[in-house]
Amino acid sequence: MFNENSSANEASEVACGDGEEDVPVCESKERGFKPAHETPSARFLQAELELNAHLRGLRFSDPVRYIYNPLEYAWDTHRCYVEKYCQAGQKILFLGMNPGPFGMAQTGVPFGEVKSVVDWLKITGEVSRPQNEHPKRRITGLACTQSEVSGARFWGFFRKLCGDPAVFFQHCFVHNLCPLIFMSDSGKNLTPPELPAAEREALLRLCDIALCQVVEALNVSMVIGVGKVAEQRARRALSAAGVNVRVEGIMHPSPRNPLANKGWEDVAKAKLQELGVLSLLSKTCASQS
Repeated sequence: MFNENSSANEASEVACGDGEEDVPVCESKERGFKPAHETPSARFLQAELELNAHLRGLRFSDPVRYIYNPLEYAWDTHRCYVEKYCQAGQKILFLGMNPGPFGMAQTGVPFGEVKSVVDWLKITGEVSRPQNEHPKRRITGLACTQSEVSGARFWGFFRKLCGDPAVFFQHCFVHNLCPLIFMSDSGKNLTPPELPAAEREALLRLCDIALCQVVEALNVSMVIGVGKVAEQRARRALSAAGVNVRVEGIMHPSPRNPLANKGWEDVAKAKLQELGVLSLLSKTCASQS
């Protein structure tokens, strides 16, 4: 269960859950969710809904001016992704840090570059809009025409490797530690490590608890952090909670990473081979199982 102490954030300026009087369409859909607790996808969604409820109580100060939560306004497409692909028997959880502005922020899917989400994952549904939207960072959902490089690299790699999404999702699932995207007044994307320390820790404390719930609900045996920050946070959170799961990492495919720009797919493939994961993602292996 969550044990939240938000007193440290009472004086902060920007609320994660502004505007409670105007309930967005996606939130009404959340409230109507009736989980069948025996299924992995339902347990997963329930953990996310519980996290959402606690995140709404957080407050953030400068440099944060805008906060988007795609697990609210893009709940429809996110739920489609989870119900379609979260299933029993998945032993590997790829873990990103938080949404990108042209990925999950638009689609509700982790690393959710639109073309990959629509053409390969075949995700459908409505995407609403955040209540407080930056004029330079509009949410256009599945109609977004701008590609997010990290997501295109991530899902593009597994599309080449697996061919069909069913091959990938037979053994793996993809999740983000934190569902929120933060922006400055200029619209600059702010990652959790860039937030004020006390506010960052209050946020990540809640996300850590939710991660432990998700790992236990899915019964995964390995968490692979995509990028050092996600890897280190997962290792710390799961170890502190006494959750017995192996934590590893692969390089983040971000274009901000010079090494990723020199051939991220080759690096990722070699690392997955080293971890014993690559053999699970071949079409031959899937057809024989």
